[in-house]
Amino acid sequence: MQQFIIGKNQAGQRFDKFLAKYLPGAPKSLVYKMLRKKNITLNKKKSDGSEILSEGDSVESFFSDETFEKFTRGADLDKGSFGKASELSSGDKVKTESKKRNSASLQKPTVIYEDEDILIANKPAGLLSQKAEKGDYSVNDWLIEYLFESGKISENELRTFKPSTCNRLDRNTSGLIVCGISLPGLQKMSEIIRGGNIEKYYVTVCHGKIEKAFSARGILIKDTVKNKSFIKNISDEDLKANIYTEFNPLSFNDEATLLEVNLHTGKPHQIRAQLSSLGHPIYGDKKYGANDKGFKHQILCAYRLVFPGEEVLGERFIALANKEIRIDFPGEIKRFGFFK
Repeated sequence: MQQFIIGKNQAGQRFDKFLAKYLPGAPKSLVYKMLRKKNITLNKKKSDGSEILSEGDSVESFFSDETFEKFTRGADLDKGSFGKASELSSGDKVKTESKKRNSASLQKPTVIYEDEDILIANKPAGLLSQKAEKGDYSVNDWLIEYLFESGKISENELRTFKPSTCNRLDRNTSGLIVCGISLPGLQKMSEIIRGGNIEKYYVTVCHGKIEKAFSARGILIKDTVKNKSFIKNISDEDLKANIYTEFNPLSFNDEATLLEVNLHTGKPHQIRAQLSSLGHPIYGDKKYGANDKGFKHQILCAYRLVFPGEEVLGERFIALANKEIRIDFPGEIKRFGFFK
């Protein structure tokens, strides 16, 4: 017999959804058959899989050790059945992968804020938010390593819950990225980000002189083949707009402007493509028309987040109500001499 006690990161979901993660190598039809035959039970009772799990519930399965090993650590597991957030299936593998990646001298995120449900990190430019291909290293991989090595998540928990980023930044965009490290945290942060309830501010340096604040709406079209977005700028009255951005100059000279950007919508490459379409490409952004040299990547940083009030966040996340989190401007901005 095998037993699993439901923790906070498994509670709140349907029992059959949990079993799909707990036994990734078992066909769904077999799982339901085992439920009918009471070879899998919930709190020692027969279950049909539709029950909503609570913390402290007991799951018992009655497989041979060989079968259980196959269902939980089978070939499918190594192919990523835990999803894109992590391909790690055991503590040893976590440690092995961690050592391998550390030896590659990759710059890692730094933790800016952390509680029992969420973590906010400063992502360096050059690091993916989520994997694009199987061999990639991403913020999600770093997050698993960080939580595992600090003892904040166990191998057993990794079987059924995957801490993950809730928003994405382009590979070469640096700055604040929100991660859910509990199931409630992941669900709530993903919900309020999708709903546009977190104010997201970026800082960038663009070509040309911009003296007054302005806003811009447009229609963004993504070319997936070229991995590039194109913008049709339109008037504020046009209801077809699918992007909306506010730009506020913080400093400027005859050649460059330091802009704070309030991102109201979150489309791919929105800030980069929109500024380029307006004749002000971001320094270092060769994909969108900046021909300047000496920059490894675009100067764009998600530097400030403002969370909504308690009425949106709820009692569990009250510590974040109206909270503002910010980081310093990236070092590349200093070379422009805006602040002497």
